[in-house]
Amino acid sequence: MYSPTPDEYQKFFSVPPPPPPEPSQPDDQPGTITTGIPVTSTNQSYSQNSQPADKKVKPKTRVPWSSGLCGCFSDWRNCCITLWCPCITFGQIAEIVDKGSSSCGVNGALYTLIACVIGCPCLYSCFYRSKMRQQYMLKAHPCCDCLVHCCCESCALCQEYRELKSQGYNMSIGWHGNMERQNREVAMTTMETAASTEKESMAPVVEKGMSR
Repeated sequence: MYSPTPDEYQKFFSVPPPPPPEPSQPDDQPGTITTGIPVTSTNQSYSQNSQPADKKVKPKTRVPWSSGLCGCFSDWRNCCITLWCPCITFGQIAEIVDKGSSSCGVNGALYTLIACVIGCPCLYSCFYRSKMRQQYMLKAHPCCDCLVHCCCESCALCQEYRELKSQGYNMSIGWHGNMERQNREVAMTTMETAASTEKESMAPVVEKGMSR
């Protein structure tokens, strides 16, 4: 009787070797599968909505002053006050330009102190002219702010005073007074609008006629 040798047993009943491991993926691209299809990079800096870098924003156009530098006599009352007490006009201007962060009295007192110490308050008031021009996009006319105040301080203050009046400010009540007045006007407008809307929404009452 034929008996198989141990080598033949090992040949037919041996366990097949395990398949070779898959190649490891690189660390910088975890979870990617090689498909043979090119994949676009996700780190592209270009986007369709991006604008070209050389496109510059156009600066805002500056507007002229509502009145000229020599139009002081159009408001003779302010002209007289500025001629004899320029600290009052400057204080009113500075309070509006600072949006209420400084009061008229403090600015006027500081203006007077500078005038008494160095005798040249225009070095201080010209900064408020520059700040005012930036707020309302006004042109530097007829020359730079410092030169305007140094050559004609009273005319410059009168022009700034008239410009703020043309912007809708009541210079005699200060910043906070103007804000309260504006809030009252807005509230009254809102109430009138609500009342008119309610009146329109009410249907007219029609009286029924007599029936026999």
